[in-house]
Order: sequence, then C-alpha cells, then structure tokens
Amino acid sequence: MKTDFNHCESVYWVFTQLCNDKCDHCYNSSGPQGTRISAQDCLRIVRNLPDQVDRLILSGGEPLADRAKLYLILDAVREKYQGRTQVMLQTNGDLLTPEILDFLLAKGVTRFDIASIDRYHKLAGSRLMTLADLFESRGVNGDDHDPLIDKESYVTEGHRLSWGYWGATEDMWLGGNWARGRALEKNIWLKDPTHNFCSILSGARGFLGGTELPQEISIQLWKINPCCPGTRFPLGDARREKVADVLLRASKSEIMQRLNQGEPWKMGESVGVPEAAAHARTAELLNVCRWCDEFFGQHPALGDLGHSVDALPTP
Repeated sequence: MKTDFNHCESVYWVFTQLCNDKCDHCYNSSGPQGTRISAQDCLRIVRNLPDQVDRLILSGGEPLADRAKLYLILDAVREKYQGRTQVMLQTNGDLLTPEILDFLLAKGVTRFDIASIDRYHKLAGSRLMTLADLFESRGVNGDDHDPLIDKESYVTEGHRLSWGYWGATEDMWLGGNWARGRALEKNIWLKDPTHNFCSILSGARGFLGGTELPQEISIQLWKINPCCPGTRFPLGDARREKVADVLLRASKSEIMQRLNQGEPWKMGESVGVPEAAAHARTAELLNVCRWCDEFFGQHPALGDLGHSVDALPTP
C-alpha cells in the first residue's frame, strides 16, 4: 500500500449528474434534472487533486450536457499538469459534433470512451458508426475499443489519441452490478451475492495502491470514494480537502485496507463482524454493494472518514 498519495495513477471524476438521457440503469440518477456543483467548486476540486495524476477520467451524467464546466475544468487541468496527465472523456456520444470534438482535442482530451452501446440507453448504440467516422476523420485511433485498464496503456501512451466503446449488460458494468440510484429503483441490479465487484477496477481494490490494478479513486461530484458507485459515506470532500490528505487518512483504517485488498466481507472483522456473518447477510441482500451500505449504515462513525477519524480502528 502506498504512503505518499500526492501521486495518483487514476482519478475518475463525475463532475456533473446533468444528462440529456434518463436511463433506467443509472447508478447516480443522472438526468435532465441531475445534481450539479458550481463552477467554483469544480476549480476548487482541481486545485485539491494530487500533484501528479497519470490519468483523469471526466464523466457524468453526460459531461457534454454541462459543457461550460467541462471546458473550465479542462483549462484548469491543462494549467495544473502541463500536459503530463492523460485526460479521458466518458460520454454517451449523443451530443458529440465535429465542432465539439475539435474543441475537446484542442483542450487536451486524448481518450474518448462511448459508454452507451447497449439497450439501456436511448439511442441503444445506433450512433456508433457515425461516431466511428467522426473519430477517424480527426485521426483518433479506434483499435483499442475496450476500456483501458492496463496501467501501461495510459502511463506510456497517454498522448496517443484513441477512442473506445462499451455498455451495460445484465451481468457486468452499470446495469448488472450496482444496486444504486435508478438501477435500484427500477430493479435493474445484479442479484448475485457471490459477485465481488469490489475486487475489480472501478471497485475499491487498489484505491490505496499496492495491487496489480491501477490505483484509481472516484470523485462523485465532490465526494471522494474508494470505488465508482461509492461507499455510503464519502472519505472526504474534494472541495475542501486535499485528495492526498484524505487518502492518507483512509490508509490508516483497517476497514479501508480490507476494501483496498478487494475483501469487502472482511472489512468488519476489526469491529467484531466476522467474514461468515458478512457473507450470510450478503446472501440475504443479494448484492455486495448492499451489504457494504448496510455495514456503514450500522457503523456510521467508521464510514464517515471526513468527520469521525478518531473513531477509526487502526492496525
């Protein structure tokens, strides 16, 4: 596990929940009335990001539905990192035009992921070939169409223009895993208590480093999280705290160390919740994210790292 968090390999930042669509499977309930933060808060968060970030993923909601903030963030990121950070944009692609693509390229975006090629989204992937032609016309390579989960793909090739695409399925990614937001309301979530989402990229495994996965954290609007769907209580507030300080604080928690190892069923052992009991309860709840929510709901002082640090058990 790392001890210096002023270098973060990957940051996934949902800076807006505004979206042109309102998908049934959306884990953060994005839509035309989706939650937003102010432009000033966006700038505060950029200032509080670690001194070195290998990859910054900007997502939503739909980032192109909140373009003024997106452009503001891109300018601030370019000024802060001077081109040393690979900037990725995760978008449904609905609002992407030649003019907008040119603008994004000029502002330093080098990777585009079209996260809408599935039946849940309004257009159900029907724009894929139009987008493929658009990217090709601008010299954006489409050979690596899968999500970039290999560290080398963005550490050594961070300035190579590329794009990819993917989407939700019944057993994987948004619609299939996360018992959150509209996915929970619409009953579109994976009912498999043996599936350990925590152990894969976008789960909590490796968020403090020391694993084969990229060290990736999630910021949902301003909430600093160990995973993309987020724990019930955030680790801290990126508007008011340095992200590196928040991660250092989290690294002292045995509970967070277990999540970093991708072992959510063991996270309660230090406070008297045995692994067997965690598995049994997950079997009843049918999803490990729901078990995680319940655990922190029953032990709020252990999950609310931003306010209850003194209550955390340490190794």
